[in-house]
Amino acid sequence: MWDVLLGFLPQKLIFICTVLAFVVPYSVYKINQKLHENGDPPWKKEGYGKG
Repeated sequence: MWDVLLGFLPQKLIFICTVLAFVVPYSVYKINQKLHENGDPPWKKEGYGKG
């Protein structure tokens, strides 16, 4: 079955989709980290109020 599906797609498209399958979620994760780093209130940050 995979042979039939892969036969329709060009090699470059398969490679691009594979790269995007990693890059898009990783970018969303990193952007989310930056937003939390800059936007969370002090009491919500890690280590606040500890010794």
